[in-house]
Amino acid sequence: MSDPSSTPTGWTRRRVALFALAMSPVLALMGLLAWGLVATGGAPGGLAEFNETAEQPVTLQRTPSFSGFDISGAGVVNNASLAGKVVLVDFWSSWCVACRLEAESLAAVYGEYAGRGVEFVGIAIWDEAGASLRHIERYGVGYPNLLDAEGRLGVSFGVRGVPEKFFLDRQGRIVRKIIGPLSPEALRAALDALLAS
Repeated sequence: MSDPSSTPTGWTRRRVALFALAMSPVLALMGLLAWGLVATGGAPGGLAEFNETAEQPVTLQRTPSFSGFDISGAGVVNNASLAGKVVLVDFWSSWCVACRLEAESLAAVYGEYAGRGVEFVGIAIWDEAGASLRHIERYGVGYPNLLDAEGRLGVSFGVRGVPEKFFLDRQGRIVRKIIGPLSPEALRAALDALLAS
């Protein structure tokens, strides 16, 4: 007679099979999530992080309509408040290394162009409000910033990664799109060209 503890009973086999069957969707989901993190470099929503600067062809002419509260509490920011100005719309995230590296120079150039018909609008995409606010405070960012936590505004602009910058002329048209961090000299040159046109 065989020892009952050395061979599993039919009931034990069924329990093991049912457990394995119940866990297979969970394991498949975990594998899919792990693959997604590896494929996107850990960036949420599949956004790329652009570490090199490049000009992209402009696919939009009119700026998508947007409106929201400045996350620093300075009021409402929308298309109407930017009318007649040269505008830089900068999509960034606090988790983006390139965004952190250029934050102080963006803030400094913004200060240089104060009162010259230029406005900057930062849009923290796929970010968390507290982390975005800490970024703004840490780097002394004085221009308005909106939070686009779910990326809806980013989709309307066609954003594929961060940092991504859109330059608007005085008529509110998107005339340039630059991905990656921008040097202060290149930023000044772009703004000066728009102011002169």
